[in-house]
Amino acid sequence: MSQTLLVTGGAGFVGTALIKSLLTEFPDAAVVSLDNYFTGTPENHINDPRVTYLEGSTTEIAKIWAGRGLPAPALVFHLGEYSRIVQSFEDHDLTWDYNLLGTKEVVKFTAAAGAKLIYAGSSSKFGNDGDDENLSPYAWTKAKNIEYIKNYSNWFGLNYAIAYFYNVYGPGQIGNGKYATVIGIFERQYLAGEPLTVVSPGTQTRDFTHIEDIVRGLILVARGGDGDGYLLGTGREWPLAEVAAMFGVEFKLIPALPGERVRGKADLTKAAGLGWQPQKQLNEYIAEFVAANPR
Repeated sequence: MSQTLLVTGGAGFVGTALIKSLLTEFPDAAVVSLDNYFTGTPENHINDPRVTYLEGSTTEIAKIWAGRGLPAPALVFHLGEYSRIVQSFEDHDLTWDYNLLGTKEVVKFTAAAGAKLIYAGSSSKFGNDGDDENLSPYAWTKAKNIEYIKNYSNWFGLNYAIAYFYNVYGPGQIGNGKYATVIGIFERQYLAGEPLTVVSPGTQTRDFTHIEDIVRGLILVARGGDGDGYLLGTGREWPLAEVAAMFGVEFKLIPALPGERVRGKADLTKAAGLGWQPQKQLNEYIAEFVAANPR
């Protein structure tokens, strides 16, 4: 193989879709996933001889890599962090360990390997003129990691590019349990014949981005991105109550949750400079879902 590509969190929702695309976009590469299987599952494994799945913590990435005698990676896609806002209040210690300790080790490992880091930042950093980065343990740790990556590059040298995800949805999303995504929850409730639950007040907006667009953006950022600021969204705000109404069934408001952002909308300027534009729209996706699953 001409090069090795590492995906942390490679057995999760975004990681699985990314690995599938990497196998096509880099036909001569070997892909390695490192995942602790907190939300990732073995059922997501891709049966391809070019993919190796390692189980373990990012806090021990250098030890795990050396123990397997693997060649140094050329690219490191770091997706393997804790990634839920509301739940991070309950899982404060996990959020700290996965996001701060784990990412510190991934950054050190990537720099030592002479690889390029593609870091999955959180759009929570940008809300309310930046003040929303302090709304939750999740948002705060993700914002601190951006500062750390930039500083580490200045201090010790690190080739990096940072992409920001805006509410990813699509095939493979989590629909059950406390780590389920908004669209995943709505789809599960719709299929079960239940009313959809919308967090109050329902007027808060999100910019929903299809998984295929996210993966395409990540690869463009890996190939041509440099530094910070690649926001991967659609540039459109959807009020959550309006999203629920698209399913054409009853929905009800539930109490507000801690850490909730008021608005979310991506500025596509820098990502567009790499030739990236979203191709999937949420309303079209939901219309296709409802048509395929009439109630």
